[in-house]
Amino acid sequence: MLDTEKMVDAIVKALQDKKGSRITIANLTELEETICKYFIVCTGNSPNQVAALARNVDDEVRKAGGGHPAGIVGLQHAIWVAMDYGDVMVHVFLPEEREFYDLEHLWEDAMLTELPDEY
Repeated sequence: MLDTEKMVDAIVKALQDKKGSRITIANLTELEETICKYFIVCTGNSPNQVAALARNVDDEVRKAGGGHPAGIVGLQHAIWVAMDYGDVMVHVFLPEEREFYDLEHLWEDAMLTELPDEY
């Protein structure tokens, strides 16, 4: 089974490979009573890109030895897709939905890492 940090790396690579933007990693490891260790949030520019980002995450994590997520929701409409890998939650949004829900800032005490867009 893939360790958590390697899973985070595989997820980030998968998101960057499909040109996901505004990738943010919320490190929750120092906080008590959280639902996971990391939240990874990303933006896709269209429903097709949101779906492609989620599918690529699934493919890359599986290739890295992490298996399938416990659950994926939102893929049908691809406005907001959430993927549950136990210690890591992945959220891929359209821009408007990401701004509205502002998930990464729900965890004010978490260490946030915002990655530069690579394209």
